[in-house]
Amino acid sequence: MISRRARGTAARVFGPVAEQLHRLGVTPNMVTLIGTAGVCLGALIFYPLDQLFWGTVVITVFVFSDLLDGLLARSTDSASVLGGFLDSTLDRLQDGSIFLGLLIWAFTVGGEPGIGVAAGACLVLGHLVSYVRAKAEALGFTADVGLAERTERLVVTLVFTGFTGLGLPSTVLLVVLCVLAAASAATVLQRILAVRSQAAERD
Repeated sequence: MISRRARGTAARVFGPVAEQLHRLGVTPNMVTLIGTAGVCLGALIFYPLDQLFWGTVVITVFVFSDLLDGLLARSTDSASVLGGFLDSTLDRLQDGSIFLGLLIWAFTVGGEPGIGVAAGACLVLGHLVSYVRAKAEALGFTADVGLAERTERLVVTLVFTGFTGLGLPSTVLLVVLCVLAAASAATVLQRILAVRSQAAERD
């Protein structure tokens, strides 16, 4: 995944920032909450106002909190079960806000109902991808396979949404969202089949 490959680079770039935040008494959970608020506000305010580019800029700035909170937790040895739970839960809120913001834009000022439907499909299927994995792991199975991991879905969506705000034909964004929805559906199926196979071995 992109996030794994980028972990070393992120540590070098954001390491000094994490150290400074620690000196100021900022905790990883604070970073998570601030980052989530920024992403949600960027998506749900700027996108419906037809500011796809600037909304994406705001979202991208706050998305880095997802790297920073984990780095801060590891570097200060303050990682906790609650922190991991909060981070995972708020990731879903961030993702949902981005696709909901696109959906609102598409059905209002954007005048692109097709994009609205595709964004809605991405929202539902993206959450289902995460749910299937979490439920599988709660039952003692492994379900980390699939084409559409969260990081890839997020990067692709933000890149093409931002370029659409700069004049890229909206048809391109529609195609991208349709591909993401299909990849998410395939990922759900892959994970269900993986759990089915593991369950059969237990029986």
